[in-house]
Amino acid sequence: MKFIVSSTYLLKQLQILGGVINNSNTLPILDNFLFDLQKDKLTVSASDLETTMSSVIKVDSDNEGTIAVPARLLLETLKTFPEQPLTFVVEDNNTVEISSNHGKYALAYADGAEFPKAVELTSPSSTTLLGDILATAINKTIFAAGNDDLRPVMSGVFFQFSPENLTFVATDAHKLVKYQRTDVTATQVAEFIMPKKPLTLLKGILAGSESDVLIEYNDSNAKFSFEETELICRLIDGKYPNYEAVIPKENPNKLTIARNQFLNSVKRVSIFSNKTTHQIRLKIAGAELNISAEDIDYSNKAEERLTCSYLGDDMQIGFNSRFLTEMLNNLNSDEVSLEMSLPNRAGILTPTDGLDEGEYVTMLVMPVMLNS
Repeated sequence: MKFIVSSTYLLKQLQILGGVINNSNTLPILDNFLFDLQKDKLTVSASDLETTMSSVIKVDSDNEGTIAVPARLLLETLKTFPEQPLTFVVEDNNTVEISSNHGKYALAYADGAEFPKAVELTSPSSTTLLGDILATAINKTIFAAGNDDLRPVMSGVFFQFSPENLTFVATDAHKLVKYQRTDVTATQVAEFIMPKKPLTLLKGILAGSESDVLIEYNDSNAKFSFEETELICRLIDGKYPNYEAVIPKENPNKLTIARNQFLNSVKRVSIFSNKTTHQIRLKIAGAELNISAEDIDYSNKAEERLTCSYLGDDMQIGFNSRFLTEMLNNLNSDEVSLEMSLPNRAGILTPTDGLDEGEYVTMLVMPVMLNS
């Protein structure tokens, strides 16, 4: 088995696939890339059993064969090469020899047959959407997903497809984000929960991508195909909580304010808040928003006054500043609106501008009880 490939092109593809490989694997074979050569097409795969990703790489060859190559060793070697053709030759003594312009390097390889086979999806449903839209949907929601192993369903992003719209939801019970597109639809209704790791990989690859992504899914797995790449992952098993029930419908008090000004003020004031609760207080009256925080243990306190546009009754409400900062950071609008009903009910944060036609973002942040 022998093939010739460009060093930088190979490195770029392998770095993307390398994101799948865990630092410590239960099966030693998972520390390898699977190379499957079919004439001038080299399919490289990486897996952690839950997620498998593969890319087709164009090479110069008329051979066939499969081997498993140590991932870390190969990546570290490739990083040091300037752009040049590399020749890979599989030798009889169980090593693969790489020849560059300046030298030869031999790596021990494993039998490709030991590498776990990717799951085949039987009779899947499918939806196609633009790579950049999927990357945006992941970006807007993934930060709100939980990290609690006891509630695995909340540690992923909920995909909800219908002929009317596509909806993506993430929550950790303190904050919730719902991202919806009415300009993209699916042929039939489907719901599934995607784990974080494959989504993080997809987000990195697809940002700004103009290529279409085919999403196929059944009850247990989902497959994302785009350009020459495929990613298959196991879905999180379980029923997603009824998130619509926690979004308050009647919110008579509406605050509108410049996002950057609000974000910077919250960041500054929160430095003076209690280090365990991160609690800040919003006091709204007329066209004035008063943001304050106090750490009684250390006699630290801060207070800022901002002008805003506000409709509703005067009110005081407490929030965890970390959640508020995360949400404001994740929006890219000039202005945001915060709608509230009562100090013990969730506040709804939405951008007032900067969205595409048919794009909707709703963020929900739970209040914290104020000690008066």
